[in-house]
Amino acid sequence: MVDCDYCGESFDGEDSYLDHLADDHDGELGAIDQRRVDSRKSDDESGISLMALAVAIGAAIAVGATLYLSFFSGGGGDGVSPDGIESESLKDSGDSETLSSVEEFESEGSEHVSEGQNIDYERSPPLSGPHYDRPTEGGFYEESQSAGNIVHSLEHGAVVIYYDEGALNESSRTSLQEFAATHTGTWRSVIVLPNPNENPESDFVLTAWRNRMYMDSYDAQTVYEFLSEFIGRGPENPVRWLVSFYS
Repeated sequence: MVDCDYCGESFDGEDSYLDHLADDHDGELGAIDQRRVDSRKSDDESGISLMALAVAIGAAIAVGATLYLSFFSGGGGDGVSPDGIESESLKDSGDSETLSSVEEFESEGSEHVSEGQNIDYERSPPLSGPHYDRPTEGGFYEESQSAGNIVHSLEHGAVVIYYDEGALNESSRTSLQEFAATHTGTWRSVIVLPNPNENPESDFVLTAWRNRMYMDSYDAQTVYEFLSEFIGRGPENPVRWLVSFYS
């Protein structure tokens, strides 16, 4: 059964759920759900023969890519950028449609407190508030990091991406590692780490100072748009001019 996130109605399968979204929630959908609905419509219009052709072409490409990696890249896919967008230069701002589900919150403050002092953040993962003197360095982490250090990094302009360990696969891991390796520095880093919540609200959570976006399934293009909008634009020392999609 699939439960609708918009009205709570339940459906027997994915196709009937997507038809419901298209018919009953047009204009309400987030960017990811809208793409799923558009893809469903495209498949219906194309017909079975075109779908079969697309599957065959996709399979051939996948086989070719696998052979290339095995014989010309030393075997295996570690370090290979899945979409190629991870190392591209960022745009002045992110795509407004892709980022339509970004939530912006009031600041919880920005004062420094002693390292190790207990901080009660209103939201988890935190988006602002008191923090420790030392920011977390950019990179891909296998273990959770102190929220007090993470918030300092957000203040600097970092984008922090949280993943549900159960949802992370080789492709998404490699992509996130590439994003973190591409965007480094004190004022514009990418930090990737496990979600500290026992039951995360989404498989992936993209955060910047005072801003949050849930991503139900991994999409490198969405990460790229989020970085284009927010990285390097923290309140302490912005190193990129702000061209916001909200304007």
